[in-house]
Amino acid sequence: MSEKIYGQFDLETIEKLADIINAKELSELTITDGDKTITIKGKRCVPAPAPMPVMPPMGMPPMGAPAPMGGEAPAPAAVSGTKVTAPIVGTFYAAPSPDSKPFVKVGDRIKKGDVIFIIESMKVMSEVPSEFDGVVKEICVQNGDAVEFGQTVMILE
Repeated sequence: MSEKIYGQFDLETIEKLADIINAKELSELTITDGDKTITIKGKRCVPAPAPMPVMPPMGMPPMGAPAPMGGEAPAPAAVSGTKVTAPIVGTFYAAPSPDSKPFVKVGDRIKKGDVIFIIESMKVMSEVPSEFDGVVKEICVQNGDAVEFGQTVMILE
């Protein structure tokens, strides 16, 4: 007896993708294999990650503190630099293995083409090369975090 086929994907594949959506609490997952594409949507939308807190310059009151009398609170500084985003949905890894040192750390100079992290998706490890030259200013996710397509992973100067 054969399994029922939905388009070009078998039921077992669709169930595994649905399990990934639920386990990683993703809002959506799209997989393309040649001319075959499937999109599975989760039960709930995952809100965008909260912005990283910005430390105020020396002498400025901390965010949330009352503004000094006679003036308005300053606007938070915008994050400057080149954003490196996740090219696929998956799990972020900063190093090739748990025992290895990370590909990059804050302050490292990188060149276009250097491998800067790995994303695991459906048990496939994909090395991600840098599309830019620069210096790593900030790494926005932690090792082992789930990332979504287009999510900012790091910022280069």
